[in-house]
Amino acid sequence: MGANTSQVSDLSESQSIRTLIGPESISENEPFWNQLISFTFTSPTCSADAKLLEEAVVPFAKTLIENNPRSGNFGALVRVFLGRTKELKISTECQDQLFIWQAHNALFLVRCLLKVFIREMSEGELHLQFSYQARAPGTYESNSEDLLEELMCNLVHLIVEVPLLDITYNILFEAVTTLLVLLSYQLFQKDILREGLIYQCLTRGRCLTLTSRLVKTLLYNFIRQEKCPPPAHLFQTQADGGGLLYGLASGVASGLWSVFTLGGAGSKSGVDQEQNPLPLSNQSLLLLLVLANLTDGPDCPNPYKQAVTCFKNTQDTSSIPSPQPHTFQINFNSLYTALCEQQRSDQATLLLYTLLHQNPNMKTYVLSRTDMENLVMPILEILYHVEERNSHHVYMALIILLILTEDDTFNRSIHEVILKNISWYTERALTEISLGSLLILVVIRTIQFNMTRTRDKYLHTNCLAALANMSAQFRCLHQYAAQRIISLFALLSKKHNKVLEQATQSLQRPLGADDNAALPDYAQDLSVIEEVIRMLLEIINSCLCNSLHHNPNLVYALLYKRELFEQFRSHPCFQDIMQNLDTVIGFFSQRLEQAGTDLSVERVQEVIKKGAVALPKDRLKKFPELKFKYVEEDQPEDFFIPYVWSLVFNSAVGLYWNSQGIELFSMDSP
Repeated sequence: MGANTSQVSDLSESQSIRTLIGPESISENEPFWNQLISFTFTSPTCSADAKLLEEAVVPFAKTLIENNPRSGNFGALVRVFLGRTKELKISTECQDQLFIWQAHNALFLVRCLLKVFIREMSEGELHLQFSYQARAPGTYESNSEDLLEELMCNLVHLIVEVPLLDITYNILFEAVTTLLVLLSYQLFQKDILREGLIYQCLTRGRCLTLTSRLVKTLLYNFIRQEKCPPPAHLFQTQADGGGLLYGLASGVASGLWSVFTLGGAGSKSGVDQEQNPLPLSNQSLLLLLVLANLTDGPDCPNPYKQAVTCFKNTQDTSSIPSPQPHTFQINFNSLYTALCEQQRSDQATLLLYTLLHQNPNMKTYVLSRTDMENLVMPILEILYHVEERNSHHVYMALIILLILTEDDTFNRSIHEVILKNISWYTERALTEISLGSLLILVVIRTIQFNMTRTRDKYLHTNCLAALANMSAQFRCLHQYAAQRIISLFALLSKKHNKVLEQATQSLQRPLGADDNAALPDYAQDLSVIEEVIRMLLEIINSCLCNSLHHNPNLVYALLYKRELFEQFRSHPCFQDIMQNLDTVIGFFSQRLEQAGTDLSVERVQEVIKKGAVALPKDRLKKFPELKFKYVEEDQPEDFFIPYVWSLVFNSAVGLYWNSQGIELFSMDSP
């Protein structure tokens, strides 16, 4: 790019770039390289700027693809970068900002070129681009070091070895981003990749020994939530217009720190910075999710998944060695806090799901927290705004609730946490409500939204399973939560009657009607609705059998709408479960009759509270305990790998991919 290049429009006029991509080879020792990597180009952080950069780089990269077999200049550029990284740690300790800046620029160039290469060629062809040396056209050194593996190992080393400081922020970001780019072959494949050079390098090569350190560093990058360092012009050009160190042209230093702010002062992408002020945190999380979701090899499990599933708390003083490979320790309190704060993003919710489902140490820790509302409230807010979220984010939030409700202590404790004035719950002013009642309200609202909009059976099942797990532990339900449970039953009952009526009418079609016309599958619709009604009746029954005396508001709501249940009393699907509801309705109705007429609400509640204590428990038939456990489906990678890469595609900082050619997922995916 050269010293004076500072924006995309300058690329086409850069003599240094033209020399790099030309047919003439350039020795690694020539001053040219210092000139090439001494530029003040601001790395884009928004997709619009990333798109401009991508479109500008493509023609240069294609020219280099043609000329590189003769010149070997791409390999030379990689070696220039590798040469500088050998002294990065020392440069950091010595605050040698200029050296770090040049190393960053070299890597930025490598990354931009790689991104186009990966779209244009296979892994084998990419490997050749690294191997070409300056010699007879098209020949390469087969016995030389594997430059691709050398680069990848170097990037991993850089991420785990170089401390995160203001002066290293951008090169660390660039290292994480380059690894994401190298793994992006998956975007252009419909099938899940289960092998390949890059996959092997990360899971079996020299990088393997750094697995736990890489996972730990990426997690800490997420935990620290470091913002881009502010712009600062620390170098001044010489008064006579002379160059800086390394033969830098005058004027370079005045814009030097714009590189270090990923969008920098005065750039268009600096505005976008407000929308995504944590590029390293975001990119590190995306890379971690990509690595953790790589498939297992035929003879070796994914080491990054192993590391994610077995790391421990730094407070764990157990001397028992872990049998799992790649284990490490991390501060669970810091990780928990970051997870609570970042749930607005898909990727943070996916990380929380991954840890709860796969890491028993983290799951135990989360369930032991006494401030569970800090984690649960953001999850409930995701579900409350279901119409604004993509379906995958909603699924992850629901499954997190399902996993949490598998624990009885959680189900009890959420009713003891009292919340005041929930600002985001706008349907009704909730001045005071337990976390448990709020959870019930939000899950029921999700079911009702699903019934009217998406009609997704999988979503219904998970919602009802979470309520079922909680039902035996329902305590002091808020009157509005109790009303909504019965209102949901009323909605289902109405839908049941409507489908039943439609099914009956379809069977009574007049003779001569078009027999070939496709009929809706009313039997299947009816079966699904009856399954949901049965589940809801079991939830109500479970609460009445286990904690009736703790829930007078539910009994009140049940009595108030008792006529809803009459039609199901003799229905073969519900007869057994209706016995207990009949017993409760009959028992309390009788006591209210004995108490007189024109009773006030307060008097009715008083009768219910006294009756709840008097009702003999043996009058209610015992049913098996309602317990549902989340189990991942077979071949979960078919869901998670496209999901993770859709997140990279949509939210990676400063990366733009043209949607044409993306094969892994459809463009309407989340």
